[in-house]
Amino acid sequence: MLARQRQERILDEVRAHGGVRISDLVDLLDVSDMTVRRDIEQLSARGLVERVHGGAAAVGGRSAEEPGFVAKSALAQQQKQAIARAAARLISPGETVAMSAGTTTLAVAQELLAVPDLTVVTNSPPVADLMHDPGRPDRTVILVGGVRTPSNALVGPVAVAALRTLHVDTLILGIHGMTERAGLTTPNLVEGETDRALVEAARRVLVVADHSKWGVIGLSTIADLADVDVLVSDAGLTSTARESLSAVVGSLVIADDEDIHEDGGDA
Repeated sequence: MLARQRQERILDEVRAHGGVRISDLVDLLDVSDMTVRRDIEQLSARGLVERVHGGAAAVGGRSAEEPGFVAKSALAQQQKQAIARAAARLISPGETVAMSAGTTTLAVAQELLAVPDLTVVTNSPPVADLMHDPGRPDRTVILVGGVRTPSNALVGPVAVAALRTLHVDTLILGIHGMTERAGLTTPNLVEGETDRALVEAARRVLVVADHSKWGVIGLSTIADLADVDVLVSDAGLTSTARESLSAVVGSLVIADDEDIHEDGGDA
């Protein structure tokens, strides 16, 4: 196996699992310890992985680093649009839907404006503002309280206490990162606690996450991948990631190009 092929395989393993041990790579690639270390050094020099003691980890920023809402709004816009349209098709009229904060869930909220007779529970002021319409008596919007985070979420004990009294049909959950080992994660400890309360309140957990979230690990775990009933992502998700996710989550939905270009939009 050529060095380039080995390094591509190492990258696949890191992206699939968030990190990989040198000992596991030695067995997988059937090469020496020194060869694996040299490959990791070269990948690290190119900024593709992070060298850690005994192996390599995904490059995804610090685990407690939290981009702001405005910064995230400019990322992967077409993918988020496609994911939003695919996710909205999974929501039926008459449902009670919880929505976490985030730019992808806000995109889903835009698509849900066309779905009648919804009750929406959210800790996202932008989602609540978008969906509140005095002229739509068939739609009820409930905004929980709390302290605002950089991702424009209301979190903390007030939000958690409110959510623990509620029961919803479907949670539409946005995340910071996901790996097999760490599950669904966020860089904000308090937001992680609030998101866990959202998960516990839901009969069905629907995660919306573009392909860049795979291999990224935040400081706090929200839930295991096995707790996900449906995960909606985009066509950029690698085949290795798709195999790993399909083996664990209830259902993996990949939004297609038609969801991006429908109605001529490129949001």
